[in-house]
Amino acid sequence: MKQHPPLRDRLQLFIYSIINPFVKLLIKIGFTPNTVTLIGLFLNIGVAIIFITGAEEGNRGDLSYVGWAGALILFAGLFDMLDGQVARLGNMSSSFGAMFDSVLDRYSELVMFLGICYYLVAHHYFFSSLFAFIALIGSMMVSYTRARAEGLGIALKSGLMQRPERVVLVGVTALACGITGSMIGGDYKYVVEGTNFQLFETISIFTIPLTIMAILTNITAYKRLMDAKKLMDENDRKKGLLKMVITILITSSFLLNSNTANAQAAIQNNFPIPTSKNMLFYLQRNHNSNTLVYEINYDKKGMVDTSNPVLVYWIRYAENGEQKELSYIQRNYAYGIKSKVIGKDAYEIKFVSYKKFAMKLVKSATDNKYKVLATINNKEAVLNRIYLQINGGTFWFPKIEFVELKGAEYANGKEIVERKKI
Repeated sequence: MKQHPPLRDRLQLFIYSIINPFVKLLIKIGFTPNTVTLIGLFLNIGVAIIFITGAEEGNRGDLSYVGWAGALILFAGLFDMLDGQVARLGNMSSSFGAMFDSVLDRYSELVMFLGICYYLVAHHYFFSSLFAFIALIGSMMVSYTRARAEGLGIALKSGLMQRPERVVLVGVTALACGITGSMIGGDYKYVVEGTNFQLFETISIFTIPLTIMAILTNITAYKRLMDAKKLMDENDRKKGLLKMVITILITSSFLLNSNTANAQAAIQNNFPIPTSKNMLFYLQRNHNSNTLVYEINYDKKGMVDTSNPVLVYWIRYAENGEQKELSYIQRNYAYGIKSKVIGKDAYEIKFVSYKKFAMKLVKSATDNKYKVLATINNKEAVLNRIYLQINGGTFWFPKIEFVELKGAEYANGKEIVERKKI
């Protein structure tokens, strides 16, 4: 069965079909999306001015200011739709434009509610002003929960009382209140017979929807928070599964089938040594002779790739010496290198799986070649080899007996070796 888009989306598309000719005219004149957004802000400042003027110069029964403010709210709201369409139809979309629009929308709404609250307080509508302020809080939290969730990689667009609905509700009811006030009077009241309980007055056409909005906006913010929690919990669960898979893949590569630690120690000295001319150092494990080579990464112009200065790949000696790239998981979670520029021809490099072991990639002044410097036996040394010795353990937790670092002292070139217990 064919699914129709939500009513909200269909209404939006219908409105776009009406305003698109005007949007194209604005583009032709030379309007940018940011200009349209600024006009919307200035119009909302005008809304606040109307409400404040009504508070200072009008009387409690004169609701014409509310009506004119409502009309301007709707007109300003139109510019909320225009800026996005100008960006899309004019091919002027940008990341800053999207942020600029969001920030000015918040200012526009705050300024509008400033005028509303000022008007209600000035004319002694205490409870109505309180609900207007609560509606302001809810409106900000509806927008904030979405923005914060999107900053964490979660898309949230569900719920009532999003900005278009809020603009329409406040604008239409304010306009209706002003028109009704001109017809039946701004001081009209309906009191329950036999009591002093005032059930309705003309301003209620504006304040009752504000009260409803105060409730619905905060419900929407809460619902978005719970939706975000549900999605984040699911993402955390998936990340947990991914980590488990990574653990299996990494640890399984360290499993050994040898009988004794002495036999294993003898095997390591018989492994082949890579001969790449650009090699910095290499890494071997006693599981097999397959070797990880870390070499300087030159681009097509013969310059070091500053964004990725170390190239890592396998030489699979156990498979006829075939050279292979690292898999995605090996590159990003196990044997890959993270680098950071720290100076001219100098980088800080670390293994993605063990960031405590810091190394430096530098260009030697003597032979003009790149070398990796590491601390071996508390001395600065040129790193040549890393060896992992594994002795027993389980499938999940292999027992790494030691890590051997081998190199040459940077000061005098003497060979230096250090075994570290893990």
